[in-house]
Amino acid sequence: MSHRIDCLQYANWSEKIFRQMREGGVDAVHVTIAYHENFREMVLNIEAWNRRFEQFPDLIFQGRTGDDVRRAKAEGRTAIFFGFQNPSPIEDDIGLVEIVHTLGARFMQLSYNNQSLLATGCYEAEDPGLTRMGREVIDEMNRVGLVVDMSHSADRSTLEAIKHSSRPIAITHANPAFWAPARRNKSETVIRALAETGGMLGFSLYPHHLRDKGGCTLESFCEMVARTAEMVGAQNLGIGSDLCQDHPDSVVDWMRMGRWTKRVDYGEGSAAAPGFPDMPAWFEDNRDFSNIKAGLRAVGFDATEVAGIMGENWLRFFDDSFESVRETRTRQAAE
Repeated sequence: MSHRIDCLQYANWSEKIFRQMREGGVDAVHVTIAYHENFREMVLNIEAWNRRFEQFPDLIFQGRTGDDVRRAKAEGRTAIFFGFQNPSPIEDDIGLVEIVHTLGARFMQLSYNNQSLLATGCYEAEDPGLTRMGREVIDEMNRVGLVVDMSHSADRSTLEAIKHSSRPIAITHANPAFWAPARRNKSETVIRALAETGGMLGFSLYPHHLRDKGGCTLESFCEMVARTAEMVGAQNLGIGSDLCQDHPDSVVDWMRMGRWTKRVDYGEGSAAAPGFPDMPAWFEDNRDFSNIKAGLRAVGFDATEVAGIMGENWLRFFDDSFESVRETRTRQAAE
């Protein structure tokens, strides 16, 4: 039986949500543990997750390798993989890249909407590309097995990251701009470059990234996936739902504004609709992944392609991406 993986969620975590993951057959979830947090604040978030792992051991555990996804499925649990939507936890210290990987981080975005020390976010007017530190950090991420994620980055920075990285990168949660021209969605040039280098694109269910937002139909979403597969093949496509379940609207202020501004930033929302947008009726929580599976079959994907998009493609990527260069050489020598 195939594995089911969601490569991005940021929910108000609770036993209810963990049980919904199990009801939805979700074997692994990449969870955001930092937006604008510095290193020490990120560690506090890991401490909170450690308490959850202790409190709900029958439902969740920390994932570090692809084999942990297989273990989760065998044991009827969900493996939780840590990731950052901003490089702020490494501050200005490249040595922290290896430290955060040791603590369990497996994905790190090089920018979150704004310019960072590493790369440019998609909301900036100008995109000068990777910085000097950005190139150095990518090299270190490649070395230790921390995946470069460019979900919130601008086009030039993303293309330069794809080219510079010695390992395939990921865009864990975004959609093609040809379908829904949101700032966060990706150009055809980026999607083709990503796929040509073995990178992964996770399709987002966050309404601001969808055509017709919360009114998006399952058929429209799955036809978009099919069109993308026609363009680059289905083998590098997955789901990164960007599910932000059960949060109060105040949380979206932290996501958009952090500590970098005193002004209200509505992101892709507006003054008339400042909070979290309503999810489409066919994807409200983790129990609804089967709707996507059925929708993909309905638009013509075969069973193997559907299994890939629902999780097997991410699992292959996890296997190839999470161990260090040294670990890979040691394993290959032993084989």
